Amino acid sequence: MRYALLMHYREPAEGEISPEVIAEAQEAFGAYGRALESAGVLLSADVLALTPATTTVTCREGGLRVQDGPFAETKEALAGVFMIDVPDLDAAIGWAEKCPGAQWGVIEVRPVATAFVDGGWTS
Repeated sequence: MRYALLMHYREPAEGEISPEVIAEAQEAFGAYGRALESAGVLLSADVLALTPATTTVTCREGGLRVQDGPFAETKEALAGVFMIDVPDLDAAIGWAEKCPGAQWGVIEVRPVATAFVDGGWTS
């Protein structure tokens, strides 16, 4: 079963985190990604740019609306997504527990209801 591990945490201000700490986090996430790959469960992994780089698109009231920035003000932002394919929720939770982001944020484990794979929708 496919699960999205959605990482949410407070975005740091510029210069708030030292280059050494950033390098440590990058290595931790690299090791985590390699572990997911070695286990054969990783479908994809993406770290998102900070929210100031966000563009929000809506099509309401008969027209396109494009806005800079996130749609909602929150203390925590969506920071990245790991898509995994594991047997069940317990396995997904086990991988979420190992995610380095769980040390400073929240990992939302959400089952995929429908996926577009190999040119078609699956459930």
